[in-house]
Amino acid sequence: MSELLEAAAEAGKLDAADELAALRERFVLDDVVYLDGNSLGALPAGVPARVEDVVRRQWGELRIRSWEESGWWTAPERIGDRIAPLVGAASGQIVVGDSTSVNVFKALVAAVRMAGDGRDEILVDATTFPTDGYIAESAARMTGRALRPVTPAEVPSALGDRTAAVLLNHVDYRTGRLHDLPALTAAVHAAGAYVVWDLCHSAGALPVGLDEHGVDLAVGCTYKYLNGGPGSPAYLYVRRDLQDRFDSPLPGWNSHAEPFGMRPAYAPASGAVRGRVGTPDILSLLALEAALEVWDGVSVEAVRAKSLALTDFFLRCVGEYVPDGLVESVTPAAHAERGSQVALRCDDAGDVMKRLIERGVVGDFRAPDVLRFGFTPLYVGFADVERAARVLAETLG
Repeated sequence: MSELLEAAAEAGKLDAADELAALRERFVLDDVVYLDGNSLGALPAGVPARVEDVVRRQWGELRIRSWEESGWWTAPERIGDRIAPLVGAASGQIVVGDSTSVNVFKALVAAVRMAGDGRDEILVDATTFPTDGYIAESAARMTGRALRPVTPAEVPSALGDRTAAVLLNHVDYRTGRLHDLPALTAAVHAAGAYVVWDLCHSAGALPVGLDEHGVDLAVGCTYKYLNGGPGSPAYLYVRRDLQDRFDSPLPGWNSHAEPFGMRPAYAPASGAVRGRVGTPDILSLLALEAALEVWDGVSVEAVRAKSLALTDFFLRCVGEYVPDGLVESVTPAAHAERGSQVALRCDDAGDVMKRLIERGVVGDFRAPDVLRFGFTPLYVGFADVERAARVLAETLG
């Protein structure tokens, strides 16, 4: 009982000192402890009114005029520039549109094409989210390359003069392990190959440093830590000095140098626009633009500091509250190796998560035995963390 009281009191002090605590008011939340922002971020409070304006005024009244008057046509690049600071990129290198899967395909095939015919192997993260693996396998077949799955730790020794491209995840979606983007990027470049990073579980949770570390290509979704809404469009980063060589396997009229010229021959536009394909999904795209306003005045470095403090506190509370042997953390303890989630292995994990949700603590389950808890520092507080660990202990007990 004393441990519970002490942790609860400490949580109160930490929340009182939290410089990001006021950001919670920028979201639509209730008394549920929401620790599933690594799957779907909470609704930013400004989004409903913005979407209503898009539907009623921009679409309902202006109609076709909104492509110009409401800035619909330039939204993919404009919103890309809003995301850019969150992943450490200068403007003009990110375009928003399509799904993560489609952008993985575009980036990986373009990387192989830039590598040239002399390199006949693609390396893919063997622990990747399944879709990335499916896309990599298809891209390999379509480009006549061999696909070689390796763990991120094995990448440096697996690289060679046959390597064309490497597809890696910044954070492991199951365990929350953060991979060493700077070192792995440098290793890929030393081998003369190109790297594609999937940032789905890192963008909006921690500094990425795309420009600083010379990343070639990167993709990511916007519905997790960026809170863009279910199915919100993904983004594609193409490093500036590679843009004139970016040869998309999905050339569309939106990425044509003269999109309204309707010419039979394709001529790519310049810049990040080359990553576009077809007509943008305006409703979800502009909902994302409104969602990104919650980042106004927010430092990614401050978000990272709070993320580590939250996950440290959660692991400590779980260690103090839950009897030995009932759960095992599969998330690295070292800060340099941890994203913004904690994954706990336990028996009957699927049933345990259902019972947690019934008691107002929402995480998610990954087969066969993992409880995942995602910590979004913009709206998760330390009292939430203490309550989640306490309810977990009571549920298991």
